[in-house]
Formats: sequence, structure tokens, C-alpha cells
Amino acid sequence: MNILTFDIGVTNIRYALCDEQFRLSDVHTVPTRAQQGGQQIMERLLEIIGTYQNIDRVAVSTVGQVDSQNGIVVYSAGNIPYYTGMMIKKRIENDTGLPTHVENDVNAAALGEAHFGAGQGQKDFLCLMYGTGIGGALYLNGQLYKGSASCAAEFGKGCYERYASTKALIEKVRTATNKPLDAFTIFEKENLQDPAVRAVVDQWIDELILGLTNLIYIFNPPLVILGGGVINEDYIIELIDRKIYKNMMENYKKVNIVRTKLGNTAGLLGAAYAAAQL
Repeated sequence: MNILTFDIGVTNIRYALCDEQFRLSDVHTVPTRAQQGGQQIMERLLEIIGTYQNIDRVAVSTVGQVDSQNGIVVYSAGNIPYYTGMMIKKRIENDTGLPTHVENDVNAAALGEAHFGAGQGQKDFLCLMYGTGIGGALYLNGQLYKGSASCAAEFGKGCYERYASTKALIEKVRTATNKPLDAFTIFEKENLQDPAVRAVVDQWIDELILGLTNLIYIFNPPLVILGGGVINEDYIIELIDRKIYKNMMENYKKVNIVRTKLGNTAGLLGAAYAAAQL
């Protein structure tokens, strides 16, 4: 079985072929051009699908709250205009005849990590992705918990996203230092050695830890998987490890906090895994 799998983000669309052994090949990244709207994204997906032959199924991981049973984006923030209500599954199946599965991006990443990455062998874990916002997924009893309306685990909504997202970090550094640094240049040695930048980063990590600690208290998971490009910075993980357990209640200290093992392929693999179950 050959699955063409997509991962739609606000900045980029990744896509690849996935075989029966869940090996990815022919991996590509193209700009999302999000401001052109949801219809443009659909047209691009269909155009890409049309360039492939011998495809058996299509898998889509996407930003937004997703009704995965019907393959509909039930809610999307303003980053992609006119994306809310997009019937991705129906549109692709009507145009191509290919069975299609659509999943929220962090849920898809959690599925990928559960079956092929850092969550292998675990029945329960939390998955959080830090970027423009903070996305979450809840894996319980060996499967995704989606809630009654397919939108559970919105961990980042409200204050947590406001203070601990990558977007928040960038804005705080710019306000404090007047330096227009992006999320990755902030962690370059020369910038991190700037006391003003370091102070903002350390405060941001404290906010990240505060929210993460609350989630650990609520769910008491054995494992938390953290992802998002900036989480790959060693300084962040080292500081989390050094600080988070100090004030944590004893019964919660057994939680293992790790980075994603699959990186930016987690969503591609997770969506493909779900599509293979159709």
C-alpha cells in the first residue's frame, strides 16, 4: 500500500510517500502561503496528488481543530483565512477517488511518536508542540483521546499560549532588547550570552515549566513528549530538567520528559498510520 501523506502547517506543507513498512520517501517541503486562504491550500494538495501514480490512500495532518471521522476542519484560527469548515476528506475523495484520512497535526504527531518514536511501548502520554501557539494531544489507554467534539487537549489556549509559545518568546525578546531575532537566532551563542536576552529566555522557560507542571498534576502521566522546532535547543531541555522536578510533589516526579524522536516527520507518519487503518 502506498500512502501520500501531507502535514499542513501555517508556514510550510510537507509531503511524502509512505510504504507498507511506514518508510518515508520522496519528502518535499513547500510554502503554505497561508494568507491566500484555505481554498488555495486545497488546490495545491490536489495538484500535488495529481503528479503521483499508484497511490492507494491519502493522509492529511493539518493545523486546526479537526473532525477526523468526517475529515473537516471544524475550527481554525485566523492564520489561514477561510479554513474553518473546509471539507478536506470529501474534496480529495470526490476529486481523486482515493480513501483519505484527515487528522489534527498534534494528534497526528502523537500517533507517529506512539507507534514509531518516543512513545513506543507507552499506553499513556501527553504530547505538546510549541510554535506560533501551543498544541496538545492526549494519548490514553493506547489510543488518542479526542473528547466529545474531537477537540480535546487544547492545552495552549489562553494564558499558557500567551506566555509560553515560541511567538511569545520572540515578542518578549524584541520588547526587552529591541533585537528582531527569530526563535532560532535567539539561542545562538552570542545572543544567549547577552544578559538581557538570557533573562527573557529564562523567564520564558519558567512560564513553560509552570504550565507543564500543571498538566502533569492534572494527568499524572508517565511520559511527556515535547516538540516544535525551538524545543530542539539543548538549553531549553537542560533548564527544564534542572528546574521542573525541584518543586514538584513527590508522587509526580517519576514523569519522564523527552523531546520528539521523529521531529518534523512525526505528523507525516502519524497521519499515514491512521490512513492505513481505513
